[in-house]
Amino acid sequence: MNFLHGEIRPLYFKYLAAAFGSALITSVYSIVDMAIVGQYHGPDGTAALAVVAPIWNILYSLGLLMGIGGSVIFSTLKGNADKKTENENEYFSAAVIGAIILSIITWIAIVFFDRELLIFFGAEETLLSLAETYIIPIKFVVPCFLFVQMLAAFLRNDKNPTLATVGVLSGGIFNIFGDYIFVFVFDMGIFGAGLATAIGSVISCIVMLTHFVSKRNSLALVKPTKVFHKLKEISVTGFSTFFIDVAMGILTILFNRQIMKYIGTNALSVYGIIVNISTFVQCCAYSVGQASQPIISVNYGAKFGNRIKETLKYSIYSVIFFSLLWTLLSLLVPNMFVQIFMTPTKEILKIAPAIIRCYGLSFLLLPINIFSTYYFQALLKPKASFIISVSRGLVISSVLIFILPLTNDNNIWLTMPFTEVIVAIFAIVTMVRYTKRLPVEKEYIHE
Repeated sequence: MNFLHGEIRPLYFKYLAAAFGSALITSVYSIVDMAIVGQYHGPDGTAALAVVAPIWNILYSLGLLMGIGGSVIFSTLKGNADKKTENENEYFSAAVIGAIILSIITWIAIVFFDRELLIFFGAEETLLSLAETYIIPIKFVVPCFLFVQMLAAFLRNDKNPTLATVGVLSGGIFNIFGDYIFVFVFDMGIFGAGLATAIGSVISCIVMLTHFVSKRNSLALVKPTKVFHKLKEISVTGFSTFFIDVAMGILTILFNRQIMKYIGTNALSVYGIIVNISTFVQCCAYSVGQASQPIISVNYGAKFGNRIKETLKYSIYSVIFFSLLWTLLSLLVPNMFVQIFMTPTKEILKIAPAIIRCYGLSFLLLPINIFSTYYFQALLKPKASFIISVSRGLVISSVLIFILPLTNDNNIWLTMPFTEVIVAIFAIVTMVRYTKRLPVEKEYIHE
């Protein structure tokens, strides 16, 4: 795989297949848990896992902060080999140090303040006991969830996307079968779902670590100079990807609270389903961004603008496909999702279609908005990426969450469709502007 001279189309789609598999299976941890627990405990189980969802957002986003931030700089330095002044492995080492620090902090928070966190995330007394039971086994392996995300990003940028996918896939497959066996066969209920997820994350982490004993590995731990400066660079570069997941957690908390205030537990159960559908859609967008980012970063370092534009073309095709797919599914078969994620009551089946269809309109523009943050990061334009992720995930969306229910309770479901439209206008205009500024090389050679 030659990022600088290989043919773009097969290179991109090879990376897309690997990134899609990795991103999709990552979502399996929460999706399968939601489905199995919903079937075992009913709507209360689904609602309890909606409360737990922000914990995954925090862990995954911190892993992406170090992984995407460090690997983008790692690849850019590799592409600019002729003028390289720094060892790219200093950024890998700094990212590992940052991941260890963040793991310790989150580990302490989840182990000692789990009850307080779950209450803050919207758990009321009925759901709190279920949510606390679920995260008991998670407490033992918190760092694994963070490191899986960080390692996957570096493996893709070190030309080993297949192992990143195999690592996540192996843990995901165990989680699927483990959920069923622990929850139903061993009758462990929601605790069994948490146990399967915890073991799955350990398996994924171990598989990815085998990269460091393979011949293709170019990653190495070295003593980084100016480590705090490098951590700052990594954090600035990776912040937007980090904030996308954090924002999803923030939005989940706000939605949980507003739904309970204005509509009730049944609507919260449906929102638990929407969280998981949205996770799938975001994973599709992540896969496009993660497939194109290593190619774009290396070619940006080498100033090969034509190759970046060609990669962008295939990325946009992918984004359009995923946008149409998920929007149509939400509009045409909303109750299919309900049947997958829980054993629904008549009331749930009555209210779910309108809610899912309304919220599902946001899926038309969600993929392009998320992909744009990866694109700007790969071009080392963190400011544009920052504006999109913060506007979409906090500023615009949180304002609408509080304003729209004041006009009508059910208008809360229009929050994300309106948000995605506003953000997409800025994202598309800015992408066009930066793409026009790319250097244009006279020619490039396919190998």
